[in-house]
Amino acid sequence: MKLSKYGWNEKLEQAFKKYYELGMNPGRVFVENKNIYKVYTEIGEIEGKVSGKFQYETVGKDEFPAVGDWVAVDIREEEKSGTIHEVLKRSSCFFRKTAGAVTEAQVIASNFNYVFIVTSLNFNFNLRRIERYLTIALNSGGIPVIILSKADLCENVEEKIQEVRDIAFGVEVYAISSLNGEGINDLLNLLQSGLTAAVVGSSGVGKSTLLNKLAGKNLMETSEIREEDSKGKHTTTKRQLFLLPSGGIIIDTPGTRELGLWDTKESFSDVFNDIEELSTQCKFRDCKHENEPGCNVKAALESGILDEKRFESYRKLLRENIYIENKQKQINRKRRNK
Repeated sequence: MKLSKYGWNEKLEQAFKKYYELGMNPGRVFVENKNIYKVYTEIGEIEGKVSGKFQYETVGKDEFPAVGDWVAVDIREEEKSGTIHEVLKRSSCFFRKTAGAVTEAQVIASNFNYVFIVTSLNFNFNLRRIERYLTIALNSGGIPVIILSKADLCENVEEKIQEVRDIAFGVEVYAISSLNGEGINDLLNLLQSGLTAAVVGSSGVGKSTLLNKLAGKNLMETSEIREEDSKGKHTTTKRQLFLLPSGGIIIDTPGTRELGLWDTKESFSDVFNDIEELSTQCKFRDCKHENEPGCNVKAALESGILDEKRFESYRKLLRENIYIENKQKQINRKRRNK
């Protein structure tokens, strides 16, 4: 099996030299299911687990292998299995905050060129959710692309595209229909051979249907959504990587109703650069845009220049960023002390 079709290149080859000397082989994780990983290697597909040493020395979940990762693996060819000893440095990485009481980063996907943000042109259409996804995607190292699915169900597609462009500041926006094929070729042309896209979006927006359309066959199970509220159920239950007939690579992820931010301070400013620019004209440098005199942001709200819903989204994500930043400091201290 040639790993070049899965994105292996000269830069990775050079980085792997020290692992060759240790008798290890490169592989790319294509399925992650709890503590078991399926890995593409030169001998074919194998099932891998991390070594005991790796598990002992690892502090956070973000250090464990994820779909899209290149790993150094000790292969047992007869068993079609292997032990993962190292994760190579990621060229890009898509994080989210883990669900539950413990706050830490979780890797959704890695080593991708694009982040396909999918939202549908029905009741699921939500500019605030797109802002959240953009904040995370812009921090990932990949190029965000916004995909508006189910265009055949929308009567004012161009109007919706413009609404998204108004908050996306130069990010490419495509309206597609998996039913009639509209926009599919545009995405295939974008995703050239050897390039990888991570696909993210809420449940029921048509990610699995889109993947099937790009592949030209049914790779993923799809489900109907409820007509009364356009809500769908999860059809993708684990993260996985697929090679398309065109040569492009797709990483599909389970639908998530709301992603938690992680390490997105810089990209947050990019997504809300209109508000950040307004704030530079506030009277006080530490203005919270609440009741301070001379607040330029409040003036923009009152005059209608700034949309109230966008400002509330900004405040919500800003609070979340501050909370996560404090949690990150705690985790970093723990890592330094280990």
